[in-house]
Amino acid sequence: MRTVAMTLVMTANLALAAEPSLLEKSKAIFKPISKQFDSKDNPVTKEKVELGRILYFEKRMSKSQTLSCNSCHVLAKYGVDGEPTSPGHKAQRGDRNSPTVFNAGAHFVQFWDGRAATLEEQAKGPVLNPVEMAMPAADIVEKTIKSIPGYAPLFKKAFPADKEPITYDNIARAIGAFERTLSTPSRFDKFLGGDEKALTDAEKKGLETYLATGCTACHMGEAIGGAMYQKLGLVKPVPGLKDEGRSKISKSETDKFFFKVPSLRNVEKTAPYLHDGSKKTLEETISFMGEYQLGKTLKKDEVDSIATFLKTLTGDLPKDTSEPKPLPAGKDTPKPDLN
Repeated sequence: MRTVAMTLVMTANLALAAEPSLLEKSKAIFKPISKQFDSKDNPVTKEKVELGRILYFEKRMSKSQTLSCNSCHVLAKYGVDGEPTSPGHKAQRGDRNSPTVFNAGAHFVQFWDGRAATLEEQAKGPVLNPVEMAMPAADIVEKTIKSIPGYAPLFKKAFPADKEPITYDNIARAIGAFERTLSTPSRFDKFLGGDEKALTDAEKKGLETYLATGCTACHMGEAIGGAMYQKLGLVKPVPGLKDEGRSKISKSETDKFFFKVPSLRNVEKTAPYLHDGSKKTLEETISFMGEYQLGKTLKKDEVDSIATFLKTLTGDLPKDTSEPKPLPAGKDTPKPDLN
């Protein structure tokens, strides 16, 4: 009998040993965030980043000269403005929430509908969008930047091989290079690196709940999202959903109501949520996703536990997120156009 009992105990211990640890499970699903998001088509250089940061805050790239990239993607507020949808030219609003710019370089495409493949392509869109920054044409943007004397030497340093460095493409490349440095490592990255004390017991329980609930079907990888499209209302139609998402771009019925899965990094700081900013709290959004994406009615303690884990994804912002001093205008710099 003793031999049988010992055998059973040994078998149980072997089974426990074979069960992957929480850290091992996590390392198989997630990946620590990169320090910067490199691109072979637009190598990150110190000169591009310096220029891109100034351009990111440049309000004269908008028709009214009151809006910049930072107006909707506020670096000091984790890359968002806290609005369901952002006010643009003449206070017009689009129909989608402005997502955070932090860690966007880890995403497989840009915008909710994936209409831009890269950060550089994305940077061109809002400047010429009549609802957003409303500049009439790319050559007008170039003319405006050329009229500000301080930009010429910065573009020459950033793009030394170009005969004419100040182009709309190079403006986008500089902004893209800057955005590729906007990484926010968090305590969860320390955990993934092997520091199991980086998370509390409650946070580890939240991670276990997150894994068991099935959230990793969409929110995984380096950005914990941002790696695929998914249908909103996957298992249960969302009442009143009108935005057809990806299908507006692809013109395919099969893409109807599909959106890029957002990253959950810094999600604690990036409310409101969803493509339309319709969910105000993290807990409300977790419950919603459980019901409509997974077909599960999550209990309050499960929702709270998942939220506890998600707060470990709040990362460290760059040391300086403040607006740089604007470069002085030239004698030919256009005046604001409020029409």
